[in-house]
Amino acid sequence: MKDRKTAPVDKETFFTQKNLERIRQLRFLDDDFFRVCFGDDKEGASFILRILLDKDDLQVVESRTQYSMKNLHGRSVVLDVFATDSCGVKYDIEIQRASSGATPKRARYNSSLIDGHILIPSDNYEDLPETYVIFITEKDVIGDGLPIYHIDRTVKETYKAFQDGSHIIYVNAQYEDDSQIGKLMHDFNCSNPGDMKYSYLAKKATFFKEETEGVTHMCQIWEEIKAEGFAEGKAEGKAEGKAEGKAEGLAIAAEKARELAIKNVLRMLRDGLAIDKIAEYSGLTTEEVREFAALTAH
Repeated sequence: MKDRKTAPVDKETFFTQKNLERIRQLRFLDDDFFRVCFGDDKEGASFILRILLDKDDLQVVESRTQYSMKNLHGRSVVLDVFATDSCGVKYDIEIQRASSGATPKRARYNSSLIDGHILIPSDNYEDLPETYVIFITEKDVIGDGLPIYHIDRTVKETYKAFQDGSHIIYVNAQYEDDSQIGKLMHDFNCSNPGDMKYSYLAKKATFFKEETEGVTHMCQIWEEIKAEGFAEGKAEGKAEGKAEGKAEGLAIAAEKARELAIKNVLRMLRDGLAIDKIAEYSGLTTEEVREFAALTAH
């Protein structure tokens, strides 16, 4: 019998293999993975909210991922998951690994933007629904060692609830115990579905990490993110290049692509990926990645 020759690995397969390695390292605390797993899944959003709010009968009727809202000046914010339950209550669920992305004023801004987005000119102010802005943070942002923090407005002099219907919640992903929230945060920190406490979450993670359909979808997401970034840089470069000439336009496109690569490098550094892997994924040299790592360490 003749020896089999190893088939050459084409470029698409090569990138897919790199994607597979990245997918295996993902956790629900990684916002891209969280969005894919829960963004348009009403039952998944219901599962999380029931635990966080201790409401066994809560039922999400609509859930959308990467939901964009703009203020009057055109500044936008993209919500990780924006959901509505059967009572009309609105939920913004945000995954924040960097504490700087979950500041009190960020919570205030998200809450106000949701109100401004929902209320239309013909509505009365009393028509505003109850809203929740929920930050699930990798570190204990508030710093008091609790698993969850509920922030509601109160009258300072009487300590009575202000009853404006707006709520802000911080969930501390560092907190793990045998409570429902503790087990949920344990699973959010897991990259291996086999180590998860909740079978529902283990099954969901297994689908996107190990089953062909889910893995294919995740690989497509990685490639789409990369393609969109390069297309954006190229388009901006071409637009500016019309006025500045073809050569300068190409230079702008290259610079935009490099800016995107640097943003992705900083993000991967925050996520704790190895420097050599970051260099491989981004196209930057190992020395360049080390320089960025040194800068972010200060």
